Amino acid sequence: MVKGEARPHRDVVSFVRRSARMNPSQQRAWRDHRVPYLVEIARGPMSTSVARQEPLDWRAIFGRTAPLIVEIGAGNGDSLVTTAAAHPDTDIVGFEVFEPSIASTLGKLAAQSVTNARIVLADGVQGLRWLVQPGSLDAVHAFFPDPWHKARHHKRRLISPEVCALVADRLRPGGLFRVATDWEDYALAMREVLDASPLTNASDGWAPRFEERPVTKYEARGIAAGRTVYDLCYRR
Repeated sequence: MVKGEARPHRDVVSFVRRSARMNPSQQRAWRDHRVPYLVEIARGPMSTSVARQEPLDWRAIFGRTAPLIVEIGAGNGDSLVTTAAAHPDTDIVGFEVFEPSIASTLGKLAAQSVTNARIVLADGVQGLRWLVQPGSLDAVHAFFPDPWHKARHHKRRLISPEVCALVADRLRPGGLFRVATDWEDYALAMREVLDASPLTNASDGWAPRFEERPVTKYEARGIAAGRTVYDLCYRR
């Protein structure tokens, strides 16, 4: 940074960047399958930030008009690929900040010849804010976000009043916000925040497990450690 130059503003984010080192299969997927799956965007000053811009025309990107789902923190793509493959009549966009995870997702999408999914290398909250039209989403998924256990880090938790208000604005009437965690304290905090949000609990308390969400290695480790998985589903 040039001396005297203003330091870029950093939003409080719900993730920590990890190493971008890819294994050979991820390198091949990144090289061979970025097109058409990876959507290029105008970026802010940080590598995962999104510049202020007009929302993307997702109908043009997918080449059709279809129900649209956004997944925040798509990880290695297990849920995203499963959902897209099971619902070819629905389009799904995953926001993810880790390039190796995106590369794994690209490989899985290509292996199953999935055509109704796209990935954006970006902070999901900023992606919702700048890349998605209000009232345009049929669902938003956020499965197993970082619980940020220490009290001083709770401000970094994804499920906050501000994010819930943003999700509610981007959902169409009747659209669903599905979240899951295997940490009880975060589950209770999520429910408290969501109950106070513009959204309405679509279940009588905790939601039944979302059957289309595959059991990932992360979730399996939590179950093996004796933790309970909590699902919540709220409706605009």
